[in-house]
This record gives sequence, structure tokens and C-alpha cells, in this order.
Amino acid sequence: MNDEGISKNEKNTVPLNELVISLYESQDKIYPRSVSGFFTKWRWAMIWLTQLVFYGIPWLEWGQRQALLFDLGSRRFYIFNLVLYPQDLIYLTAILIISALSLFLFTAIAGRLWCGYTCPQTVYTEIFLWIEHKIEGDRAARIKLDGTQLSAKKLYKKGAKHFVWITFALWTGFTFVGYFSPIRDLASSTLSLSLGPWETFWICFYGFATYGNAGFMREQVCKYMCPYARFQSAMFDDDTLIVTYDEERGEPRGSRSRKAEVNTKELGSCIDCSLCVQVCPTGIDIRKGLQYECIGCGACADVCDTVMDKMGYARGLVKYSTQNAITNKWTHKQMVQRILRPRVLIYTAILGLIIIGLITSLWLRTHFRVDVIRDRGVMERLSDDGKLENVYRLQIMNGTESVQHYRLSATGIKDLEIESEAVTEGDESDYKKHNNTIMVNPTESRWLIVDLKIPDGSLESGSHKIEFQIEAVESKEIVTEKSVFLVPR
Repeated sequence: MNDEGISKNEKNTVPLNELVISLYESQDKIYPRSVSGFFTKWRWAMIWLTQLVFYGIPWLEWGQRQALLFDLGSRRFYIFNLVLYPQDLIYLTAILIISALSLFLFTAIAGRLWCGYTCPQTVYTEIFLWIEHKIEGDRAARIKLDGTQLSAKKLYKKGAKHFVWITFALWTGFTFVGYFSPIRDLASSTLSLSLGPWETFWICFYGFATYGNAGFMREQVCKYMCPYARFQSAMFDDDTLIVTYDEERGEPRGSRSRKAEVNTKELGSCIDCSLCVQVCPTGIDIRKGLQYECIGCGACADVCDTVMDKMGYARGLVKYSTQNAITNKWTHKQMVQRILRPRVLIYTAILGLIIIGLITSLWLRTHFRVDVIRDRGVMERLSDDGKLENVYRLQIMNGTESVQHYRLSATGIKDLEIESEAVTEGDESDYKKHNNTIMVNPTESRWLIVDLKIPDGSLESGSHKIEFQIEAVESKEIVTEKSVFLVPR
């Protein structure tokens, strides 16, 4: 380190043999250029599809409730006609595993198309860029506006852009919270300015996250915060579909007249216009080869095809292809034939088995649950009629959205008698003692106190296995729960 950039005070405190390195790399702001083409149309089609699903589903009704609602307060998840409880966590685990394996499979086949077309960060960045383009103008106009001094025109445009950004971000946060709190009630509370503190916090939190990530951080999230970019290399191989630059055809690159023929001055097809860099949302140069920052959006392929059309050259200088296809000059048919390779077949087989298992489990799943808990305060005792008695507490959870009646019985010991009593407040007219039947309201649970009795002295001391059988009267489904009957010494 030389002395020119060090003041006199610094010379006295910093040893000359030390090198000061900045851990922060200052980067210029990226101004993505607008582009049109085949892949851009597909990207916007996916943006429309994902946003219609995201903003529309919370407003759908199923019966007398919201079709998709993760009600954390009542600890119930409503997914159309399916009602899940915290005990059904295994299904959530299966869904997460399916999502992870689907991502692995899709990445092995088609690279980072998820990032380029449906990732929320990409989708909302595209929407925010579209808003910015409509208010501030195209790329050149935005660069010019940012480079000018503060004026009334600049203040107006910047203010209008941020107002629309914040409004859209808050709407996004409101919709997200609407998946966890009934959205119609949430809308009424918002309009009447009576939102609770938690709803207000989460709407503002997710709104701020959308505003910050899509409006300011943009490509920084993809390049530095998203872990997917870091471990994608473990899922890629030479037959993975990626955005590639045909270096053999394009090099050496150089500018020329539109009337010039290909290979004029011994140049390749690339005219070095740098438009592929200008349209890239992460600001990379695809001509330098595959880079982890590439999200596979295909914007560079669209703009390059436009340039090739203007020059009268063949399209495909930048295109979706594989490393093997480029190296071996394979046809499209040969490239597609390599899709069914061992890695893909293994991912597909595992994914298929898990999906089949999940669907089968949901299909065979009973529509109610029973938990049996021994009364620890009364292990065993002699009742007034001289019989030995054990006391249990049973919780019956109705997983359907209609009133259900359940009939209780117990087996496993000779001369076993059962008496039960509903644990409820107020009227017990929905409980029938003569046949141990209890009514449970839709998606609710009720408790039963159950007394099991046997003649005193009819069994030797110790623990004896028993079974509770709970039958749904309407659906004829039966749930069996095991427990023990204790006989004192």
C-alpha cells in the first residue's frame, strides 16, 4: 500500500505493511431495458396466472366459509373440502417434501425456469419495473431522470411511482394475511379502521418486504440472499436446459453495418451491441458463459433474436439449450431424448411414490379423531355399587363440516361395563346416555368422561389391554384406540 492515499494521522496509526480491504462492493444501479418476444410473453402469462391465483383464491367461498384458510386461531386448515388439524402435520411435511423434489426434478431438466418465470421475487420485480416504466419512461429516460437535479418534475414522478409501489405492496400484504384471517372480515375491519394490532403488523410487514425486495433490492435478492443460486450447481449437469450463448458461431464479435454479410471481416454473428446485458434483470453478460446469477428468464434470447432479425442472420445465437447439445451440435430431437436420464428417472420415481402415498393417505383418512387420556387423579377405585372402576377422558374431533353423532363402546375384558358423561356447559340434550352417543358440531371437538367397570376380583392384579371403539353413526366409520385397565394389588 503506497503513501499517496494515507493522511499524516493515518501514517502514524496504520502499519504500512497492512492492506485495507473493503468487504462491500459498490455496484451501479441496474436499469433493465424493456424487451418483447416469445419468452417475454410466456413470462407475463405466468405473472398474470400466478397473481390471479394469489389475489383471487382468498375470495373464493366453499359452502359457508373461505375456500382456502389457514386459521391459526382455531388451529384448523381449510383447503376446499379438506379440513386439517395440527395433528395432520404429516401431510404438510409430505407437501414440503413434494415441493422440494419437484424443484430438484424441474431444475435437473430445465434449469432455473422457476426463478425466471414464477418465483415471487421475479414476478414482483417485473411488476414494479412495469410500474416504473409507465411513470418514469423507458431505460434511457430513467437513467436521465436519476442523473438530474431535484426538481418539481422529478419529485412528481418519483412520488407517484413510490405511491403506486406502496399501495400495491400493502395490497399484497393484505392478501397474504387474508390466507390466515378471513379476508372478508379483514376487509371490513380495514375499511372501518378497526384492524387488530397483529393484522396491522403483518400487513405492514409483508407490504414493506414486497416494497423493499421488488422496488430496491431486486437482483440483490437473487444474487446474494437466495440460497437456490448457490446450490443449483449440484442439480445441474451437461444435459440441463440453460440459457446459452453459441460462442463458436458468435465469436469473434464486433460491430458492423446492417448490410454486411456474416463473417465480414472474419467476424462472428455477434455484433457486440450489448443489448443482452441491458435487458438482463441481474445485469450479467450471458456471453461469458453460465453464471450463478442467471435466473433463466430468456430476456437475452428475445432481444438477441430481434437483433438477428434486423441483421438478416439466423436466430438462436442466444437460446435455451444444453452444454452437450452445444458441444456436440445436437439437433432439438437429440437434446430432448436426453431428458430421460438416470437422475431424472430417480427423481420422478421418488416423487411419484410420495404423491401416490399422500393421495392414498388422504383418501383413506377417517373424518374424525379420538384421543384417549387416563384420568391421572383417579387411577382405579371401587364404585358405590362395589365394582372396580377406571376413569378416562376421551376427546372426539369432528373433521367434517356437518353435524356428526358418535357411538362409544369398549372391549377387551369380560363383563366390562361402560358409562360415559359429556363434558359440556349448559344443555346436554345432544348427549344420549342410554347408548353412549354424543353429537359433535362441524369442525369442533368435545370431551367425554368415561367410566369402565368390572366386578371386583374378576381379574388378577396388573395392567390389562382394552380397546375403545368410536363409530360415526352417519358415515359408519370406526376409530379404534388402545388403552389399559388397571387392577390394584
